[in-house]
Amino acid sequence: MKNQDVAAVLYEMAELLELHAENRFKIIAFSKAARAIESMKEDVEKVCRERRLQSIPGVGKAIAQKVEEFLRTGQIQSHQDLLAQTPAGLAELLKISGLGPKTIFMLHEKLGVSNLEDLEKAAREHRVRRLPRMGEVREKNILKAIERYKKRSSRILYSVAEPVVNEVLEFLRSLEGLEHITAAGSYRRGKETVGDIDILATAARPEEIVAAFVRMPLVQDVLVKGPTKASVIVQETIQVDLRIVEHKSFGTVLQYFTGSKEHNVSLRQLSLARGYSLSEYSLTRLSDNQDLFFDREEDVYAHLGLQYISPELREDRGEIEAARSGKLPALAELKDIRGDLHVHSDWSDGRASILQMARAAQALGYEYLALCDHSPSVGIAGGLSPERLEEKIEAIAAANENLQGITILAGTEVDIKADGKLDYPNDLLARCDVVVASVHMGQQQNERAITGRLISAIENEFVHIIGHPTGRIINQREPYEIDMNAVLEAAARTGTALEINAYPSRLDLNETWAREAKEMGIRLCINSDAHEPEQLGVMKYGLNIARRGWLEKKDLLNSLRLPELQKALKG
Repeated sequence: MKNQDVAAVLYEMAELLELHAENRFKIIAFSKAARAIESMKEDVEKVCRERRLQSIPGVGKAIAQKVEEFLRTGQIQSHQDLLAQTPAGLAELLKISGLGPKTIFMLHEKLGVSNLEDLEKAAREHRVRRLPRMGEVREKNILKAIERYKKRSSRILYSVAEPVVNEVLEFLRSLEGLEHITAAGSYRRGKETVGDIDILATAARPEEIVAAFVRMPLVQDVLVKGPTKASVIVQETIQVDLRIVEHKSFGTVLQYFTGSKEHNVSLRQLSLARGYSLSEYSLTRLSDNQDLFFDREEDVYAHLGLQYISPELREDRGEIEAARSGKLPALAELKDIRGDLHVHSDWSDGRASILQMARAAQALGYEYLALCDHSPSVGIAGGLSPERLEEKIEAIAAANENLQGITILAGTEVDIKADGKLDYPNDLLARCDVVVASVHMGQQQNERAITGRLISAIENEFVHIIGHPTGRIINQREPYEIDMNAVLEAAARTGTALEINAYPSRLDLNETWAREAKEMGIRLCINSDAHEPEQLGVMKYGLNIARRGWLEKKDLLNSLRLPELQKALKG
């Protein structure tokens, strides 16, 4: 129960009261109290415990009782009553940029608008523009805001958020007086998809930074602008929130806004058990109500007797217990990756030659690169006939004669056919340095069939890696119907590696199965599945998943040096 949570409920109560045309002074009172609590530097729970709620500007006896009720029960009954009295569609309209409670009330009264569908229909029929203070321009802006809201209903890929974060940070870092700027939230935790982008910073003159932030060239809409924070829309649908905080509290604020919520709840419980109350602003010693401030996140964890917990692990999946006992994993880093064991060339559906791919990999500091072009069944991707694969193996041998500092490995991404057989005979697979076996066809088969196909490939002695094992495409295609536990058991029994496909829309295996595989002793391999030199750089997205899955350098097949890798592949 944080200041932000309490303020959010009070703000919503003010909006709902305005929707119901309640007393104007009552509406102002809730808004004023929300602003005061939101901007407080103290933890509202601490203030409540010390019975000082009414000392907060704008918080009288009635609102203080509601705040206390929320902190005690997690809700305010009068807020629940307001929600029950409000058509669900009207409450949703408050989320549409540019629509305030007064406008929504007028639309409801004059046009019978009760939900988003009603509003869109009224605007497209040009009925909105006829209302007082609306007009054609406002009507068009409402339609744009509706479209933007619909698009924002799904989270965006991490790889889509990344350039936005980089551009915002680059702009803000060019401003004088700004310090400690960083992204927080799910982006900092390296999640495969990201909601709103949270940016935190410290500054001597926050109003100037906020004013510059809302005027950035990429900003298309300003949702909120205050003295220390602002929210904007960029690229039509992506919300970016900036908060300027006090330097002395930057560590606790960063910890809080990095999340996850579940991690923060468990950390808060640990703090209470150790005699502290943790808020986003400080760590308060309960014995004497002394506030302890930290400008570094590492010091927050250290003061609670914990190892520093990397952001990727903060999901309340045992990381706090591991940190208490000093048993957190030494997470894999990009520098640990020595090669890529699944890339394509122009021999199949790639867009660069063998040498072009090799030189691009060498520029990244790789020791080896496995060219794994498609097999015949994937005809749409220019899959290689057995004869063409033999020619490619010879071409790779010739290319290696002209290279120094990197070794090209002759590989294939062999298709696992609908009957469970592989697309090449074993004697040809035996000639390959690296064999990645993947499902590309018959993806609608039932769980028993697809599980059987994967296990059959795993049990083939010439298969080294299972590519994109669950077949998912984020926000587009669900994973196959598959008994993943049976697949993991087969991989553990045979010593077959499983791929974390780093392609941004795949990221397959996901973090949960990657960690399960690690715990079963299965080696994993982060591969780019690159089809051109620039795509080799997606390795970092796969690394996010590996780190979220608790993987260390020793868990990754492609962290081995070439002689060790060759020995492992032969084994």
